Amino acid sequence: MAFGESWHIKSRSHLCVVTGKPFADGESIIAAIFPDPESSGWLRRDYSLAGWEQRDGGEGENFSQWKTVYKAPVSHERVEVTKESPIDLLRRMVDEDEEHTEKVRFILAVMLERQKVLVEKDTQVVPSGILRVYEHRKEGDVFLIRDPNVALDQVEAMQQEVLDLLENHGRKPVEDQANETVNEEAIAEEIQAQAEGPLGSAGEEKSGT
Repeated sequence: MAFGESWHIKSRSHLCVVTGKPFADGESIIAAIFPDPESSGWLRRDYSLAGWEQRDGGEGENFSQWKTVYKAPVSHERVEVTKESPIDLLRRMVDEDEEHTEKVRFILAVMLERQKVLVEKDTQVVPSGILRVYEHRKEGDVFLIRDPNVALDQVEAMQQEVLDLLENHGRKPVEDQANETVNEEAIAEEIQAQAEGPLGSAGEEKSGT
């Protein structure tokens, strides 16, 4: 199991995994995360309080568990979205799982927690550090986010990067991408010059002896 990665686990179930009985809106339930035996990911299982007591343990030991409240899904009017929302940005970044976005993912999760969109349900210590378990208050999606231990002097810059991403449809501003391209080209030219220089000098010295 790759503990160093972040994970997005789909929304809560609508019925108890043990009894098969549908949950009632506002019912207290138990949510638990288990390693998925068929992949390197995770499974979420939801239980009624009675179902939790009746389980036989055949699913193995859980990684995390917490008590939560089931909220029945409600229909929403279709709204045209011109910018990627913070929660959608987090979902995408977690699904893409690019190493360079790890700190941004954590800062984004903290910002969403402060906005009361996410709630931290558990904290687990793993070999790679600390995994924080966040649940979407309304939809029930679960996010396992590794705490990268961001230094205080980096927080402001990370928050600004999140805001820039939200303003640019979840992507880096065009000027930043252009600067990165220029820097990459300059680095490549420098590496090529260094590679050709010493070899050329060595060849001339050898031919002159």
